[in-house]
Amino acid sequence: MATETPKGVVLYPDTMKAYERGGGAKTIPLVGPRIGAKSFLNGMTIFGPGAAIPLHTHNCEESVLLLEGSAIAEIDGERHHIKAGDISWIPAEVPHRFINASQTEGMKILWIYARTDATRTLVETGETRPVLAEHVD
Repeated sequence: MATETPKGVVLYPDTMKAYERGGGAKTIPLVGPRIGAKSFLNGMTIFGPGAAIPLHTHNCEESVLLLEGSAIAEIDGERHHIKAGDISWIPAEVPHRFINASQTEGMKILWIYARTDATRTLVETGETRPVLAEHVD
């Protein structure tokens, strides 16, 4: 059986399913293996007012772009106040998290992992699971 070469696609996040992350955050997976990506994953996470995700690490590099709102990027114990348009680079295995700095406004990030088999390990519990497993019904 011949394999078909994937064609490029356009995704419309406003029409895609968001998965609850806990702590007032939800994620919309975008580019990944399900549409043919072979070397990276990306998606958006939407934070409610004051929401934060737990401190965690990944098995690969990550870059996060703040799309909307204001945030605190906690990276390796340092807190950085960031605004829409600011971007981070986080090496593999470096503890980090993002916190919505506003108690009244939402916040949105675009994240990119350097591998399609990216994992997330929670610092508090040591639990590790594939990022893609977080986006399954």
